[in-house]
Amino acid sequence: MKVVIIRHGVVDYKMNRRCNSEEFDQDVKKYDEAPILLMEYNVPTGDYKSYYVSSLSRTLATARDIFGDKEYISTELLDEVPLSSSIKTNKRLPLAFWKISSRLQWLFNSERPKEGKKDTVIRANKFIDDIIVKNEDCAVVSHGFFMITLLSEMKKRGFMIQGKAAGYENGEYVICEK
Repeated sequence: MKVVIIRHGVVDYKMNRRCNSEEFDQDVKKYDEAPILLMEYNVPTGDYKSYYVSSLSRTLATARDIFGDKEYISTELLDEVPLSSSIKTNKRLPLAFWKISSRLQWLFNSERPKEGKKDTVIRANKFIDDIIVKNEDCAVVSHGFFMITLLSEMKKRGFMIQGKAAGYENGEYVICEK
């Protein structure tokens, strides 16, 4: 079984460089709803039996740009790990603070974020279970931060990973084989 996992295309939205907690949460929502920019992809476009995308529109748009008119299976199991403000404040803080503090809260399974690391691992393994049962070549379009967990769990489950372990640029892919 061969699984090609692709990070979605470039999103046509720039988050504010400084914002308070409410503005950051609004920026995340706007980013999640924004379209992607046209770009060239260097992705293997083989004959896959299934094409999976997350429930966020940018993955479906990316998949259509790469593979054209196919039947896509949309699943929340592939959604990005949600970003949310780590504290409630009216003070305008740098975007880097919000992103880093949100990911730290995720890492330590804090109660404030919508999802902690444990939940992300469970979600990734549920998706892996689903594709292992099908046992067919597939293409997956997902998100950069979620891909780190997904690939780590796939490796634990016996998949051979060809490509980077983290730091995926938009449109980059990894090949996993079992």
